[in-house]
Amino acid sequence: MNSHNWECRTKVRFGEKAVSEHLADMIKEFAIPGKKVLLGYGGGSIKKNGAYDDVMTVLNELGLEVVEFGGIMSNPTLAKMLEGADLARKNDVGLILAVGGGSTMDCCKAVAVQAPYDGDAWQDFWMDGKPIEHTPIPCGVVVTMPATGSEVNGCAVLTNEETKIKCDRDYPAINPLFAIMDPTYTLTMPIRQLRAGTFDILSHIMETYFSWPIEGNPADDTSEGLMRGLIRDFRAAMKDPQDYQARSNIMWCASLAENRIIKTGKSKDFQAHNMEHQLSAYTNCNHGEGLAILHPVYYRHIYKDGLGKFVSFAQNVWGLNPADYNSADELALAGIDALADFIREVGLPTTLREIGFGEEEKMQLKEIADSCFISGGAYRPLTNEEILQIYEEAF
Repeated sequence: MNSHNWECRTKVRFGEKAVSEHLADMIKEFAIPGKKVLLGYGGGSIKKNGAYDDVMTVLNELGLEVVEFGGIMSNPTLAKMLEGADLARKNDVGLILAVGGGSTMDCCKAVAVQAPYDGDAWQDFWMDGKPIEHTPIPCGVVVTMPATGSEVNGCAVLTNEETKIKCDRDYPAINPLFAIMDPTYTLTMPIRQLRAGTFDILSHIMETYFSWPIEGNPADDTSEGLMRGLIRDFRAAMKDPQDYQARSNIMWCASLAENRIIKTGKSKDFQAHNMEHQLSAYTNCNHGEGLAILHPVYYRHIYKDGLGKFVSFAQNVWGLNPADYNSADELALAGIDALADFIREVGLPTTLREIGFGEEEKMQLKEIADSCFISGGAYRPLTNEEILQIYEEAF
């Protein structure tokens, strides 16, 4: 096991009616007294699934003044974050409460950093990776769409529309102070979003699993179990989207994938995320769908560089028998094929054309490839030329 540091300061309250049972206590513990609450949310789904009413009931009972910050989009932009930071400053906000999925949480966590900061948080923290030495506004989340695991880490993804750079940073200082998680809110998610979000969870696990070290270790043992369980629950949720057990398992798996525990001692790849981030920065495509398209193609490019782990993936996640294959290479490729077959099985797209890419987008692929960050934690760092090749093979 490699040397590592681990921390996760987020207090989690999980289960049906978690908002009515626990939100008030969390607010009393963490909100700055006498100040307003900034309530962040997306396009209005929280008003359909009941989360908005549940949260507002608690806030009203506490006598808190609420400033609403709605309209947070998928792939939240730097401009939207700055809008929220300005709103928080002008209204003397003492708690930011994000209600929704990963995009809402990411934007609100970034607002919590920028609002009390005199400088340019995007440049200083997202671009330059400087240490955060000031105190962000307290931030908590109510999760309604599981996928990113943003509720239990300090990662926030933003897109700078001017520079067409989509970037994430993970700072412990940005971890939400609390996360309220009620799986019943997820039961109204559109099936397309359920598919994409659940694959994003699987992607997070694979991005960490397929990185150094290749040798067996507790983090990867945990990842294999999470992947097997998520595949099981993904299938169950596709068969019956109202399966509470499957949906609650998926919700918690999203958190376990991104609370940093499976990252202990791992170099972490996330090259597929880097490639997808730039695709969505240029085209605003769906994140989970983009990842589903890219992962098998990417893995066929790098599997030889991490052969031992790809063999373990084939055996321990997909249950393939080494005796049925003539070589480790064959077994590793069969595991990647099993992943690709599963992606088709659950109804996710497998080519960029399926998500609307045409000749115009194809002409942009070189520019997009050239803009990608290169992962230093991968088995083999790619070149921008190879990224373009992967895009073209995925087209």
